[in-house]
Amino acid sequence: MNAKAIGYWVCTVLVVFFMLPGGIFQVMHTPQTVQGFAKLGFPVYFIIFLGVWKVLGSLAIVWPGLPLLKEWAYAGIFFDLTGAAVANGATHEVWWHVAAPLVIIAILYGSWALRPASRKVAGSTVATQ
Repeated sequence: MNAKAIGYWVCTVLVVFFMLPGGIFQVMHTPQTVQGFAKLGFPVYFIIFLGVWKVLGSLAIVWPGLPLLKEWAYAGIFFDLTGAAVANGATHEVWWHVAAPLVIIAILYGSWALRPASRKVAGSTVATQ
């Protein structure tokens, strides 16, 4: 396995490690997630909605094949994380509640940029080797 493949899998596993448990806890409606969403001003029904998409997006980026679905999953995770950073910043949360999603975005970008050709949409104009 070459360095690019190792980098891809490290980044991808880290993204799934950060997104999947959060999505599961949101779907389960754990008290801590409900309190966190309430603190940000989001409605309760939004918790399950967002949790389901986090779980599905996490699974999509590791599942073999389905490159177009992976592109959508990467975009959805990016939108979720930028929304988290903005919401936490707007509600004056502690600094690391803003920084953590931004760090995960950098890791997400690593996963996206390093993904092998088999996980890219055919005809993509993104730089390839």
